[in-house]
Amino acid sequence: MSWKGFFEGIQSAAETVLFNPLDAVRSFESTTWWGANFMSWTFLFIGLVAFFYWMKQLSVFNTTGEEDRSQTSHSFLGDN
Repeated sequence: MSWKGFFEGIQSAAETVLFNPLDAVRSFESTTWWGANFMSWTFLFIGLVAFFYWMKQLSVFNTTGEEDRSQTSHSFLGDN
């Protein structure tokens, strides 16, 4: 088997199988922009929820004093 045939097989699999859902979304865009970008909005929502949860947890650890702030990454950044 030649390398050219190997890479053409990868190209064929990507175009016929892997990119099929994206082609369907692209054709759906002419109907409704919101529907075509549904996955983008979903990932954005998940990211925002994770970000606010993370900030809430950081606030909880900061107010209870559990966070160790004595170390710095470099000696020239702190007074130690």
